[in-house]
Amino acid sequence: MQLLKNRRCVAWLVIVLVLLIDQATKIWVKTHFMLGEEYRIFSWFRIYFVENEGMAFGMKMGGKMLLSLFRLVAAVGIGWYLHRSIVRKENYGQIVCFALIFVGALGNIIDGCFYGKLFSDSYGRVAEMFPAAGGYADFLYGRVVDMLYFPLLQGTFPDWFPVWGGEHFIFFRPVFNVADVAITGSVLAMIIFFRKIFPAPAKQEETPKQPE
Repeated sequence: MQLLKNRRCVAWLVIVLVLLIDQATKIWVKTHFMLGEEYRIFSWFRIYFVENEGMAFGMKMGGKMLLSLFRLVAAVGIGWYLHRSIVRKENYGQIVCFALIFVGALGNIIDGCFYGKLFSDSYGRVAEMFPAAGGYADFLYGRVVDMLYFPLLQGTFPDWFPVWGGEHFIFFRPVFNVADVAITGSVLAMIIFFRKIFPAPAKQEETPKQPE
């Protein structure tokens, strides 16, 4: 298709599709689950509703407003680099990766900036969208919705194990969302396929000097 040969169209297609999936899953979970509620699809995969005020996979960073502003600045920077890659006609792998990072940041920005105004809280009840009494937080003070949980392996460390001997462990513990997957997946792809995504510029052969 001619559409997929246009770098700008490819970037927009990735951004729109991932953003729709990310926001649709978050809104569905927010309006169908109470905070802490889970639904088991498999023993190793669950929909588990949590909210966090941090970055990807629930990591923390500074105050809530500071984090929201940091996300906005980061998204602008990534968006600028994506635009630059398109203008310079970089390879499609690079454009797709930066489009995924951009839309992942944008997806979590929407939560942090607007969800506090759009929803009631989820403590002991299913949240209401556009509540008459107003949302649970001000602009920039919303919480990011996470729901993908993969407890692939659980057990107890043997008593002789250093530091954590006798303690229960879960792998993989973090709960995340589609936006986190977009960011993490694209970063891993850039690390693994670095030489293909960021090829070295072709060396220009020097023209041999003609004898005088």
